[in-house]
Amino acid sequence: MRWEDFRRSSNVEDRRGSGGFSGGGLPGGRGGLGIGGLIIVGLIAWATGINPAVLIGGAEILMGGGETSQSAPQQPSASRTPPQDQQGQFVSAVLAQTEDVWTQQFKAQGGTYRPPGLVLFTNGTRSACGTAQSAMGPFYCPTDRKVYIDLAFFEEMKRRFRAPGDFAQAYVIAHEVGHHVENQLGILGEVQQRQRQLSRTEANALSVRVELMADCLAGVWAHHANAQWRILEDGDIEEALNAASAIGDDRLQKQAQGYAVPDSFTHGTSAQRARWFKRGLDTGSMTQCNAIESRSI
Repeated sequence: MRWEDFRRSSNVEDRRGSGGFSGGGLPGGRGGLGIGGLIIVGLIAWATGINPAVLIGGAEILMGGGETSQSAPQQPSASRTPPQDQQGQFVSAVLAQTEDVWTQQFKAQGGTYRPPGLVLFTNGTRSACGTAQSAMGPFYCPTDRKVYIDLAFFEEMKRRFRAPGDFAQAYVIAHEVGHHVENQLGILGEVQQRQRQLSRTEANALSVRVELMADCLAGVWAHHANAQWRILEDGDIEEALNAASAIGDDRLQKQAQGYAVPDSFTHGTSAQRARWFKRGLDTGSMTQCNAIESRSI
């Protein structure tokens, strides 16, 4: 993936080296799972970008709903200048590309895109959605409209999930930004309201659609970024499709416990995730990403 020559985002908070903390327990103070259950939850959360406390709490993945004025808790002091190390520079460049693409896409529809923040941390930090810990993997918090990433996750992608490559990493970032796009469009808040009226299985199925839409929006970003800046190199698309497949609910559950439980899926199968990313990549159209209302996924 070509990224070195592109601008860096000013919306990155680098909290690495600020001390962090290793808070006890999961965010929200929930418990009750045995160690086997926690391992399964951790695997799924680490790969899919959802706070484990939310997974433990059920299908309500949408902490805070749509655009909100709720203030975040006091945050540690952090640098707002682009990080200087290579990994931090890479994340800043990818975030900047998402900012440019989504600003253009919203403008074309008469809207204004308000970019998310992105927080780099080590081990743990605070978010408006609770404790952010490394074992959670990257996730988006709708309440403070920030993406949280411990960059050690990218090494885990390569080692644990066999999903190496810089474009696979870019896909993860773009997926989380896709949740921010959903949030700004008001989709997350609407889905949360619908989930409260559904059974657990039905709410899980709706969560799958939210995740597949974010995968598709990541593909839309890649489509337009490549059309404008020729970011893709040989093998990049395969890297992203491999990453999308590697973090399907069916594959993760089979790896963790030897079998899959479809009614508990909250993010989609490997085939679904790869297919929806490819859909956005091929069409470049936000309208093609409406997995929420799609008859089939």
